[in-house]
Amino acid sequence: MKAMRLHGVHDIRREPRPLVLEEVPVPRPGPDQLLIRVLACGVCHTEIDEIEGRTPPPDYPVVPGHEVVGTIVDAGVDADRSRIGTRVGVGWFFSSCGACRFCVEGNENLCPDFKATGRDADGGYAQYMKVPSGSAFPVPEHLGDTAAAPLLCAGAIGYRSLRLTGVKDGDLLGLTGFGGSAHLVLKMVRNVYPGTDVFVFARDPGEREFALELGAVWAGDTSQRSPVKLNSVIDTTPAWKPVVEAMRNLAPGGRLVINAIRKENADRECLLTLDYAEDLWMEKEIKSVANVCRRDISEFLNLAAEMKLSPEVTEYALDEANLALARLRGGGVRGAGVLRML
Repeated sequence: MKAMRLHGVHDIRREPRPLVLEEVPVPRPGPDQLLIRVLACGVCHTEIDEIEGRTPPPDYPVVPGHEVVGTIVDAGVDADRSRIGTRVGVGWFFSSCGACRFCVEGNENLCPDFKATGRDADGGYAQYMKVPSGSAFPVPEHLGDTAAAPLLCAGAIGYRSLRLTGVKDGDLLGLTGFGGSAHLVLKMVRNVYPGTDVFVFARDPGEREFALELGAVWAGDTSQRSPVKLNSVIDTTPAWKPVVEAMRNLAPGGRLVINAIRKENADRECLLTLDYAEDLWMEKEIKSVANVCRRDISEFLNLAAEMKLSPEVTEYALDEANLALARLRGGGVRGAGVLRML
């Protein structure tokens, strides 16, 4: 099969072709695993974090990709073979120990043995991949392959982030950064919390215009102040500076939820400008999002089916993965990039 593989750490700005298209054997599923013929795979900023070494794979080479839609074509001896032929989605969650207190409580995203698709195990930048049977979820019929792919991470992590804000209908919500995840959060809010006004902060003018098209009541630069203080803000950027700026837009008792696996270090010094009285006092909160649970993916796919949710996507061929990553790294991408397998 064909696969785009990563062989080590690269700086995408200096090395714009970090992935290599290679011919490799089709994987064989283990006893409780499924073999999936990949139809589409979303391109996520976490892949950039992997490539640039902020959350590196434990072994090389590795096949990235964790927003996977495909058809089950084979199953291990302990897996349900009746699922062969069905279309499924695979997200960032690959596996966990299943026995620790976090797994028992349904918070396997916090498991010390958490393993991620496309980082700790080969992912979906390939024609085939294998995955534990419990980590593959039915995809709503109304969604095409490329439309469904971003829902597996950008959508699921956005859904988890929205829940962690504790938002109530009528609250004021901010979104910092407006890419694949944030634009799906805005669509969710418009359907689930129709009384909630959404304020968007983004560096790119095109992203701000896109946010207003989708129903944001206001859009400004990341460094601007919102016209009113906000109950909560979800930060989806790769940088540190927007975290500080978001705290300044929160109302007393407000909560910032950081939707990122890692943050880049380039502007870490901006943390030194955090002013306790202005930015943290009055019981403001900062909460991080750690991975996703299986229930996040399952619940969000069901919600997407009810809403008939469809993300904005730009399609690329498998061998254009480096191009898709470079454009994502440069910013200003409208919606989500998706690799389409032929």
